[in-house]
Amino acid sequence: MAAVLLASAASLSAQSFSDRMSEKTGRKVRFGFKIDPGASFLNPQEAGVTRNSGRFYFSYGVLADWFIDDGERYALATGVQVTHFGSVMQYEAGKGLSDFRSASSEYDIRLQYIEVPVALKLKTATAKGFDFYGQFGGFVGMPIRARANVISNMQRFDKLSVLRQIQPFTAGMLLGAGIEYPLTETLTGVVGINYQNNFVDITRNGKWNDGRVTANSFILRLGVYF
Repeated sequence: MAAVLLASAASLSAQSFSDRMSEKTGRKVRFGFKIDPGASFLNPQEAGVTRNSGRFYFSYGVLADWFIDDGERYALATGVQVTHFGSVMQYEAGKGLSDFRSASSEYDIRLQYIEVPVALKLKTATAKGFDFYGQFGGFVGMPIRARANVISNMQRFDKLSVLRQIQPFTAGMLLGAGIEYPLTETLTGVVGINYQNNFVDITRNGKWNDGRVTANSFILRLGVYF
């Protein structure tokens, strides 16, 4: 008798879960939140400017998947995120900001952007409910904060605002892959790896006299969808 009751309860629970999943199938959009730790690197492409080290990358924001099929296998993945990245750069004399060009100077550059990614996301399901996905697309953004700690002529200058010396717009490519897995009947977790490559010169060449400087970021995606 107990076994019958247990089997009946399990059947009802499975049916309830199936009904909820059926209700979710055919959605046009789903939302979530994410945090993305990683590593970032500014890449100077002119002699006289070198990168001493990268910096910790961190991003957080809202996820949105706009489905383009009823089975939720194809989507436009977008959202809004706030991103922190940078590098420690070495500028020879004559390069860098005008106040520090008289000598070789080190710049610890810390940037904060607001970005909007847009990517085509493709998913494949497994028997256990896990979905593997891959995505390819791009992003646009604008700086909202930029600071530099500068060491020049044996002096240190901390937390200098360089926002006016940074390009007001950025854009680039993004690649990603990962796995989605059910947490509860209504929550889906996501873990993945992303790569972002900025195409636009980050520093204004007229201000820094440093040629072209781009950025690469290697990112761990941690998020949840509702």
